[in-house]
Amino acid sequence: MPALLTASASDYSQSMVVASQPAKSEEAAWIRRAQRQDMRAFEALYRLHIDRVYGLCLRMTGNVAEAEDCAQEAFIQAWNKLDKFRGDSAFSTWLHRIAVNAVLGRMRSSKREQDRIKAASELSSAPSAINDTGSLRDLAEAVDRLPEGARHVFVLSGIYGYSHEEASDMLGIAVGTSKAQLHRARRLLSQQLKKDGYDPEERR
Repeated sequence: MPALLTASASDYSQSMVVASQPAKSEEAAWIRRAQRQDMRAFEALYRLHIDRVYGLCLRMTGNVAEAEDCAQEAFIQAWNKLDKFRGDSAFSTWLHRIAVNAVLGRMRSSKREQDRIKAASELSSAPSAINDTGSLRDLAEAVDRLPEGARHVFVLSGIYGYSHEEASDMLGIAVGTSKAQLHRARRLLSQQLKKDGYDPEERR
């Protein structure tokens, strides 16, 4: 795959990616062209979806470098598998499924994720002053500290809005497990945020 997915825009993508959410028919046209090996059409798709794919990878890995690698790997795989996309689901859902697989594959082949969770669990979390601008940062940090299974389900269902059926399919777990992990994630997040001095009930 040519090194086209860079920050520099081609004339093609500059003229076509004029809005963050183009009409579905316009996106479908890019997909059809990309399936015919049109790299500039695929670049347009990349620019449309990269932020959310990267965000998904970042929340699942909790590591910027790994998230960048997983996001790039997801788009490389998407390019190689593009002929298999039939439109049975939204293109974004298809991409997210590939991204989730890229993250899980990376975790299975490396101990860095386990090491990161262990290191995070050993850190002492000193309470700090919480303000409106800091609350989202504290929530993100609390999500990063969740156990792997709970974090993955929370990211897919709690942040990206996938149903338990979709999340369980992506992660290769039972629907009941997905529901239990989401409940666990919310309970742990509430406990962690209160421990850090942030109580959502007090802010209502």
